[in-house]
Amino acid sequence: MTQDSKEHWENIYQTKKPDEMSWHQDKPSTSLDLIAEISLDKNAKVIDVGAGDSRLVDNLIDLGFRNITVLDISSNALERSKKRLGKKADSIKWVVSDIGEFETEDRYDLWHDRAVLHFLTKEEDINKYIETARRFLNQNGYLIVSTFSFNGPKKCSGLEVKQYSEDSMKKLFSDFEHIRSFEEEHKTPWGTSQIFLYSVFRKSGNKNEY
Repeated sequence: MTQDSKEHWENIYQTKKPDEMSWHQDKPSTSLDLIAEISLDKNAKVIDVGAGDSRLVDNLIDLGFRNITVLDISSNALERSKKRLGKKADSIKWVVSDIGEFETEDRYDLWHDRAVLHFLTKEEDINKYIETARRFLNQNGYLIVSTFSFNGPKKCSGLEVKQYSEDSMKKLFSDFEHIRSFEEEHKTPWGTSQIFLYSVFRKSGNKNEY
């Protein structure tokens, strides 16, 4: 991604209200259900990449998770979340970064991404994303990724996106254990329909370390 990408997202989060964004969810129920299914310990390290001002972090705090990192390319997006959370924001690690440039000493038990990967349309950026997720996930750590499906939009927020199927996701993350994938209809705040593909993977302990 580029400086233009950062400017694009800074502008989005500076000029639009949450319910003016197609991806907005009052409660990210599907992500929360999937996180519940993998039965993470409340001390598990969780990162929400490309979080924007998602309310996932609010819900994770309420569920008792103690080691949460929230990453986005837009500082405006993260400031909105901090303001919404008030004092609760002090317990969160906030990271302003392009996912392709992200570096950390931390290793995570859960990597969550709702609607970042599909904005990466160049093969080199996609490969970098996979490498980054692989590097920073603990062995047996989980990857929950939501992208637009082949039945979903071809553009979002004025940008081209890449659509995915279960097979193409399994190929992309071929060295991860695939747990399941499914499509889900997301209703935008103004009532239109977008079809997302959710996929859950695990970095299996018997794979090679990277």
